[in-house]
Amino acid sequence: MACAYLGLDCKVYMVKVSYEQKPFRREVMRTYGADVTPSPSETTEVGRKILAEHPGTTGSLGCAISEAVEVATHTPGYRYVLGSVLNQVLLHQSVIGLETKAALDKYGIKPDMIIGCAGGGSNLGGLIAPFMGEKLRGENDYRIIAVEPASCPSFTRGVFAYDFCDTGMICPLAKMYTLGSSFIPSANHAGGLRFHGMSSTLSQLYHDGYMEAVSVEQTSVFEAAEQFARIEGILPAPESSHAIRVAIDEALKCKETGEEKTILFGLTGTGYFDLVAYQKFNDGEMSDYIPTDEELKKSIDALPKV
Repeated sequence: MACAYLGLDCKVYMVKVSYEQKPFRREVMRTYGADVTPSPSETTEVGRKILAEHPGTTGSLGCAISEAVEVATHTPGYRYVLGSVLNQVLLHQSVIGLETKAALDKYGIKPDMIIGCAGGGSNLGGLIAPFMGEKLRGENDYRIIAVEPASCPSFTRGVFAYDFCDTGMICPLAKMYTLGSSFIPSANHAGGLRFHGMSSTLSQLYHDGYMEAVSVEQTSVFEAAEQFARIEGILPAPESSHAIRVAIDEALKCKETGEEKTILFGLTGTGYFDLVAYQKFNDGEMSDYIPTDEELKKSIDALPKV
């Protein structure tokens, strides 16, 4: 989701697949006065261009960013609100990691591994911030794992290169792990992770070997979400459930080897706005889609020549 706003009036460009799959999230915004448009749309020049190049597309965060930026830059008094990727957002999200670190320190607990979902990277970046600081300074060592959807594998199958942060190519270039700004992911249910690139800061850390990345398929993610809900009584968001999936997998490895490890993972949100996705899973209608090498090559080959 991307948003351009003026005072208390809010114009929201919501990724089309999320607009359709998360109707209650949409209606909450409308209840508070937001004007919500599914992206890409016919209301902006860049939206019309994307639709012409990708007829029938379900959109992506990159598309919504392009439309929101266009509206913000063409409407007096409007400002664009960014939700992920750039450093100021990671800094804002670092309150998650700082509070986590303070709580663990209070009880003398040191995690062996830290696991978080990764789309644009703001949530993961915020969670790992104080721990990564210790790791970089040589004060402590942690195994840090970024978990992304197999349908949008920026870290695990992308390239480290300069690219546009948005599909319409109107934002500045950033060096990051990317699948190419023209790549539009399949309509999976973790809308917050459907971004073609990754935070430049996290990309550099990954490139330098300070963290790992794995990709997981959405049916296995919802299996983990269901298990977690039945045991913990918390219905997790699909995005959060990517971290839960790998946390469970790592715990099972410890069970096999007999090792004792403290695993920290980020539970980033509840899934009560995602019941359409849970319905698809419970009815056996959910599927997995993994892009082919040919699909990725097409968008990666279109990267800017820098």
